[in-house]
Amino acid sequence: METIIVTGAAGFIGSSFVPIALGATSMRMVVVDKLTYAGSPLNFDEFAKYPRFEFVRADIADGRAMRELMAARRPLWVVNFAAESHVDRSIDGPGEFLRTNVSGTFELLEALRAATRLTDTETSGRTRFLQVSTDEVYGSLGATGAFSETTPYAPNSPYAASKAAADHFVRAWHETFGLATLTTNCSNNYGPRQFPEKLIPLMILNALEAKPLPIYGDGGNVRDWLFVEDHCEAILRVLQNGTPGRQYNVGGNCERTNLQVVDTLCAALDELAPAAHNAKLRARGLTSYAGLKTFVADRPGHDRRYAIDATRIRTELGWTPRHDFDSGLRRTVAWYLSNLDWCRAVAEGGYERTRLGLAPATEAA
Repeated sequence: METIIVTGAAGFIGSSFVPIALGATSMRMVVVDKLTYAGSPLNFDEFAKYPRFEFVRADIADGRAMRELMAARRPLWVVNFAAESHVDRSIDGPGEFLRTNVSGTFELLEALRAATRLTDTETSGRTRFLQVSTDEVYGSLGATGAFSETTPYAPNSPYAASKAAADHFVRAWHETFGLATLTTNCSNNYGPRQFPEKLIPLMILNALEAKPLPIYGDGGNVRDWLFVEDHCEAILRVLQNGTPGRQYNVGGNCERTNLQVVDTLCAALDELAPAAHNAKLRARGLTSYAGLKTFVADRPGHDRRYAIDATRIRTELGWTPRHDFDSGLRRTVAWYLSNLDWCRAVAEGGYERTRLGLAPATEAA
């Protein structure tokens, strides 16, 4: 049975990809995850029963562990979701982003390169490595235009810099060593099982508890929003049919300001969890979740606008997103309302929804 190794599959996007790949292929799925604060076995409980599923707890930056894993499993495909991904955390502690996102990607590339030398010629010729990256590597846009695959990299946050560096390693291993690599650069993902530090789940949980909904700066920062299942279907399409050595931008064609996102979310909550039934909201004298909106100091180096030109993946591979923003967000809100126990469990002891990324001055040695 052919094998796909999926790293970071206990996290948000990886855990959404695994059931899609299990359903669309007959491959054995070997899931690798370190189980950091943002990765939980709860995210793959529903498909751990599959006989083709195997979980390996390991750190992708552990070169020896990765070499042993690749040599033993001889994967046909490797998909790297594993990453530190929260921009605010990268401001407070960039070192872990360097270790996981850059060194971890390097160790995976080297481990797969070594493993392909052990396989038969037919299999090694079909081996693929897909790097799941971000549109943040391109930097910030003005009021018009969109990122294409030829846009120069200009990362502005420690997180974006770490992903940009990893992408360059992936490209170099294709050009220098002939490894069949692919890179996808996606826009902002949203959907079920996203860790509560990210904008949409944070706002949902704060709203339900009648806590402030913190909006950075003037709320005018623009992102292109992509429902997570659409993203995962795009990744599978690139794995199956993408051209080695190429990048594919994956976007939802759903540009919204942060303020628009919060307003849409509040309207969905007013419908699905009416304010009149929320005692904490009533105690504050509010009749709508929108009354919780609070503008706070902006994030240092906050990119103003991202937008994705997804022409390549549409024309070459025939992929388009299936969800618009309103329907995807409503589905997301409904999932969180039905899974508040999951929210408490994944955040227990590790995250209290406090503000991160204020970049306090470093004391002199």
